[in-house]
Amino acid sequence: MLIRLGYDIQFELPTDVPFIGLVNVHPSRWADLREPDQVTIEPATPVTCYADSFGNRSTRFMARKGTVRLYNSTLIEDPGAPDPVNPYAREICVEHLPQETLIYLLASRYCEVDLLSNTAAQMFGGLPRGWQRVQAVCDFVQSHVTFGYAHARSTRTALEVFNERVGVCRDFQHLAVTLCRCLNIPARYVTGYLGDIGVPPVDCPMDFSAWFEVYLEDRWWTFDARHNTPRIGRVLMATGRDAADVAITTCFGAAYLKKFEVVTEEVSS
Repeated sequence: MLIRLGYDIQFELPTDVPFIGLVNVHPSRWADLREPDQVTIEPATPVTCYADSFGNRSTRFMARKGTVRLYNSTLIEDPGAPDPVNPYAREICVEHLPQETLIYLLASRYCEVDLLSNTAAQMFGGLPRGWQRVQAVCDFVQSHVTFGYAHARSTRTALEVFNERVGVCRDFQHLAVTLCRCLNIPARYVTGYLGDIGVPPVDCPMDFSAWFEVYLEDRWWTFDARHNTPRIGRVLMATGRDAADVAITTCFGAAYLKKFEVVTEEVSS
């Protein structure tokens, strides 16, 4: 399966502003790219690419006063298979977890592990450990939270999602990530492309998507508390502790969004 990926993002800047963007396909998917994956910036400006502390490809540049545009279109080959499922995947005791997974047990900007630990223990502590317990978390979050773009708020934390019971895809994942961490299951937040492939199309503009991964047995597994079903065509862009680590763009000054378009669709080979 071939998937066309792309975006067209424009800002209006009252002054020159430094930017960092996480707008590229994750290095783990580079071998699947069939076209270059390179951000174009207008007006043209020097760009520096580097790997951040989570291994994501980051782009750094100085945007000049006025209108700045970031855009790209690339092609990636995908197996076309749903997210892998292993109902028998086991939890690993904290003392035996790989060192690099431990950071994903801790509280972070949007994931208040300390404030939800007792709640998580009461709700999920008695369930079978492993895949079934993570699935129970996803089932709860999907049924507990109502999705709606009108509910979007960039400052909403996992505890607020739990109490308010509304949100967008990032809010579903923040709550699920936090509950998993409360149960000593490493969980990390993910952003990427997820088109309407293999499912009925949704009558709303395409956007980047969020899901999460948990460490079970000996690897990271994909879960999605919003859709709560294996999907086809996920393309990973970045992983981190929560949405603060994987923002599509971070600007260090005033910037007013003028256009935001995302493309992710299956194309003929």
